[in-house]
Amino acid sequence: MQIEPPGAPAEDVVNRAIGGMARPFQRQLSWLWRRGFRFLFVIDALTLFVLMSVINLVRFGTQWPTYPPSHYFVGFGIATGVHISVSYFAGLYEREPRVGYRPWLPRVATAMAIGIAIDGLVTVLVGRYLMPRLNLGILLILGTVAITATRHLSRRLANRRRGPARLVVIGTTSEREVARHHIEQHATSVVIVAESDDIRHVFELVEINNANDVLLLELSSFASAFPEPLTTLDNLGIGVHQRVSAAESLLGLSAVRQLGGIPFTRLRTHAMANHELRLKRAFDLATLMVFAPLLLPIIAFLALYTRVVAGPGVIYRQERLGFSGRPFRVAKFRTMSRDAERNGAQLSTPGDSRIIPAMRWLRTTRADELPQIWNVLRGEMSLVGPRPERPELVDIITQSVDGYGRRHQVPPGITGLAQVHGRYDTNAAHKLGYDLQYLVNWSLVLDIQIMIRTMWVVVSRRV
Repeated sequence: MQIEPPGAPAEDVVNRAIGGMARPFQRQLSWLWRRGFRFLFVIDALTLFVLMSVINLVRFGTQWPTYPPSHYFVGFGIATGVHISVSYFAGLYEREPRVGYRPWLPRVATAMAIGIAIDGLVTVLVGRYLMPRLNLGILLILGTVAITATRHLSRRLANRRRGPARLVVIGTTSEREVARHHIEQHATSVVIVAESDDIRHVFELVEINNANDVLLLELSSFASAFPEPLTTLDNLGIGVHQRVSAAESLLGLSAVRQLGGIPFTRLRTHAMANHELRLKRAFDLATLMVFAPLLLPIIAFLALYTRVVAGPGVIYRQERLGFSGRPFRVAKFRTMSRDAERNGAQLSTPGDSRIIPAMRWLRTTRADELPQIWNVLRGEMSLVGPRPERPELVDIITQSVDGYGRRHQVPPGITGLAQVHGRYDTNAAHKLGYDLQYLVNWSLVLDIQIMIRTMWVVVSRRV
């Protein structure tokens, strides 16, 4: 039996739903599904639009005040678009794990509150009356209930179609017995299909039993599973979970879930979901648009300075590894002599003799990285993220630092957590710790904090 890659189950669902339709239409829907389309988009949009109309009908009957119905319907459409967009970037359309559901209500309520705030802001800034003010408060309550209900209905239908989650349990005999008792007694949506005391057998057990989740009962199993087979299991769409014991609780874990009374946390090698990557991209472009009038004159001045001091060849391009390990050519102001790497690639060190003396301040202020704004515009980089590294150096570091490749799960950045806390000569394994901490704790607030802290690093010339 062959394990299906991620995306295949979604295609199967689409194919069954439109089984009698033409094959070209099947391919088109499958293409949309792989790129993030969900039927819940349509269901939620209809639910919210109808709800806004019903609220107006209940309050005012058929004689709506001040404006004709067409004006209100356009406003309802704008508000619906706002709420669907907010819900998307809040992660409400990401695929749910089969084991360990998170409650929908708090997340939906938060997304609805943000959407309501934006609705009110549109009315104030644009002067477009979307709906009566009291309707916004009613929509917050009823919309939260309605959208939560669609999520529960979707979850119930999906579980009925797919059947119970098929779980492989890894741990000692005594721990497996306790876990089996709890799951059989209290988790009717999960069935244990295989057990083992050795993580090395996990691939065989998953494949033979067509399992979709793995539960590790011991921390030692997790240590043996990272980076492999954990990374491969995650790439195949198999959920891997670690039971939280007294030892793990000392790490300050906040996202703890439960299965039949067993506390566990989901292990993820892909730390950022698709909606987070798209939100991060939108934030980058919006930030560059706002600060372009300030950045462009600075970049022009530095380009002229580099030409005068360092001679021809103002922009230095170098191959680096970016998102998903894809190579690209990074741009920066040339601060070293032309023959700086005649003996091959090497990391820069404090007091590096290859640096042109009059260009040293550009490196200490990180101003030599400003041309990488072009890489950000092209989508090859982000404003904040792990610094991109050269392929030949990545190969060397990967051999000695486990999990180094995880840095490539987000677009590389002009600045990052490792840059504001570390130094140029900080050990690669220590920098990786900062980079992975950034991955699992990413938020727009964290990006803003890192950019503000970068300004202090530039001013203090701390390298």
